[in-house]
Amino acid sequence: MNLDFPHRKIIHVDMDAFYASVEQMDDPTLKGKPLAVGGAEKRGVVAAASYEARKFGVRSAMSGYMAKKNCPDLIFVPPRFERYKEISLKIRNIFYDYTDLVEPLSLDEAYLDVTTNKKGNPSASLIAEEIRRRILAEVGLTASAGISINKFIAKVASDYNKPNGQKTVNPEEVISFLEELEIRKFYGVGKVTADKMYQLGIFTGKDLKGKSIEFLKENFGKSGEYYYHVVRGIHNSEVKPNRIPKSVGAERTFDENLSSEIFMLQRLENIAKELEKRLRKAKISGKTVTLKIKYSDFSLQTRSKTLPYFIAEKSLILETTKELLYQEKMENSVRLLGISLSNLNTEKNEPLEQKILTVQLRFDF
Repeated sequence: MNLDFPHRKIIHVDMDAFYASVEQMDDPTLKGKPLAVGGAEKRGVVAAASYEARKFGVRSAMSGYMAKKNCPDLIFVPPRFERYKEISLKIRNIFYDYTDLVEPLSLDEAYLDVTTNKKGNPSASLIAEEIRRRILAEVGLTASAGISINKFIAKVASDYNKPNGQKTVNPEEVISFLEELEIRKFYGVGKVTADKMYQLGIFTGKDLKGKSIEFLKENFGKSGEYYYHVVRGIHNSEVKPNRIPKSVGAERTFDENLSSEIFMLQRLENIAKELEKRLRKAKISGKTVTLKIKYSDFSLQTRSKTLPYFIAEKSLILETTKELLYQEKMENSVRLLGISLSNLNTEKNEPLEQKILTVQLRFDF
């Protein structure tokens, strides 16, 4: 097999219903019951749902009201992020026994590059099995994994045999795997994009592969080039152990909708204070301030301003946020406000061109 991209051995590990599984592990009376981590109150949101709850259509980001309507017996528990971080660290330490090339995406998932690894094991599949066994034995939770030649395919594969399973896509299987894949299962294709692809007659990877790069760029902008390459198994992003954040933010959802800018300013001051705290902890500053506004009809609006200098202080963040708040009249009452800082002093100018290598390797996956 000769493809124009570097072959690596990538594992994507994804914990199964992580927050909910931690709660069920810590409180055995919750095992086997439909569980949601989050708020059941009027403005509550589901952060995570157990597999028992998912059978009733309960999903993360769903309102607590709708979740309870779908599943009357649903049990709500408040999130305990410190506990989730504690468990996540134990899991991450297991990863480091195999490789230092670990890129966490969140508390419950990470990429591992095991092309060369500390165990000297040539099989990424066997490494993934061993990691999953250790997580179950040492932590008490199940994990799923995807194994393949790049991050994109590994990510897609990890969802195939959930929960508590894994799937390997060998180098010689990559093209057929992607051609048969439903378009909505492509990582990076959300509901809106999937609907648009359906309208264009794109239902599978094979359909996507049949479209020219010009057609895809015309219909999907910059993402079109990404779709053109990934469906051909080309995804050159390396596993980056120290992922640099692109932005830092804080936001709040309110119990009652806000209709006056004066009340909003009071809330924004608290949000700016929290943002300053996070920036100082991370020793980060930025130039671009973005105000996020979610209205009572759930429509979303963002307003941004880029300054000629880096800031991290609450007073300067709030001063710019005020400008953005009064930039134009509110469209409706507001249920959520957020402030984020981007264009950070951690970002480096990297060359735009990608080096594509021609490598012909046979891997024992």
